[in-house]
Amino acid sequence: MNLLNADLKILRSYLEDGRISAKELVQFYLDRINKYDDKLKSFVSINEDALSQAEKIDVKRRNGEKLPPMAGIPIALKDNMVTKGLRTTCSSHILENFDPVYDGTVAKQLKEEGFIILGKLNMDEFAMGSSCESSYFGKTKNPWDTERVPGGSSGGAAAAVSARLIPASLGSDTGGSIRQPASFCGIAGFKPTYGRVSRFGLVAFASSLDQIGPMTWNVQDSVELMKIIGKHDHHDSTSASKNSFEPYDKKLDNLKGIKIGVPEEYFKEGLSPEVEASVKDAIKHLESLGAEIINIRMPHTDYAVAVYYILATAEASSNLARYDGVRYGYRAEAENLSEMYVKTRSEGFGDEVKRRIMLGTYVLSAGYYDAYYLKAQRVRTLIKNDFLDAFAKVDAIVAPTSPTTAFKIGEKVEDPLSMYLSDIFTLSLNLFGGCGISVPCGFDSNNLPIGLQILGNYFDEAKILEIADCYQKNTAWHTKIPPEFE
Repeated sequence: MNLLNADLKILRSYLEDGRISAKELVQFYLDRINKYDDKLKSFVSINEDALSQAEKIDVKRRNGEKLPPMAGIPIALKDNMVTKGLRTTCSSHILENFDPVYDGTVAKQLKEEGFIILGKLNMDEFAMGSSCESSYFGKTKNPWDTERVPGGSSGGAAAAVSARLIPASLGSDTGGSIRQPASFCGIAGFKPTYGRVSRFGLVAFASSLDQIGPMTWNVQDSVELMKIIGKHDHHDSTSASKNSFEPYDKKLDNLKGIKIGVPEEYFKEGLSPEVEASVKDAIKHLESLGAEIINIRMPHTDYAVAVYYILATAEASSNLARYDGVRYGYRAEAENLSEMYVKTRSEGFGDEVKRRIMLGTYVLSAGYYDAYYLKAQRVRTLIKNDFLDAFAKVDAIVAPTSPTTAFKIGEKVEDPLSMYLSDIFTLSLNLFGGCGISVPCGFDSNNLPIGLQILGNYFDEAKILEIADCYQKNTAWHTKIPPEFE
């Protein structure tokens, strides 16, 4: 019984057939975490009640009680999704001991389906980063090369799934934070349309950009998780009123009739030759499966990084104002209220979070609002129109997920601009608000994974996932496990 490449459907069948108990399955993953995570640092917290929760499920199963579909299967969440009884830190000192009093919507939905939340996963502090190096709890390592980053900000989720420390996870994507680490770690990372998945209980970074999505080792598991979390939620005012996510009734055996756009702006200077070659090979593979490949233009792509780092930091400045030491979280010792505010935020936030708060406060300040923030909103509309024009001609857009494979730990820490450019191919989709997935499409000469990005229009999740699934049925990149963790 091979558990390492067993997807959610197979694990479910093992449990239902009695080939393994929920307790044994949970213990299997806890043993892998105990064995490997000191090296990876992918988990921030472990659910100490996981085994007892599994035992209760086993008793109910033996007694013939009706159980939810995923009863007994472990899963883990990025540590910016609130979970009752399991601390939620955002990998920050300021929330180091924050114990939420409620479950966020996605946590509640997973529990109702029978999942056991095994723990919370490391991340860049407050989801601000592209490398998972800014966590207060230590840097997460890439399972393919532990001297390299796993990507960010959902680096812990990507590393844990890649090393099979957990069968599946949820991350969040504000500017590529699901797709870029998925690319670096060789897994599938899916960002749904903005509003498709509830953000109730997601600690806010940039509220007009944040979106929760699945991070799994194959596309089919992302589909399974989207069936659970892709629903309207009245607790979230930005939750889409559209019907719940539904996968295609008929799975695609080929891509005949599918038009795929290739934007020339994503194949320019700065793109690694090895990444470019693998992505172009993947595009040829899609064409061999019947897709029609169409060259397209997205002329405002070059402005995406500047626009994103104005709008995202402005929203972060507003959202993070609540962490002041008064109501919850870390509070510094001080002689008066003003000093307490300053010391709490100075000691509680890391350098990257402070950098973004200051930048966001600056662009929102009197005299600079029109020059920066308002102008960025206008350019965001132009970027959005690029996507709408493209989707009038094609069903999906393909591009590299990241311009390079995983870089060395420490390589970009002292150069924030270089770090920000790591997300140059993913930011635009968040500004647009559509859906997209990264799937592995090859390896470079250092045996590091390369990601192919497939982007879709608003609420076209089913189509994008089916294209990605069709690609995976005809390739084997996603089945590979980092050698050290087999």
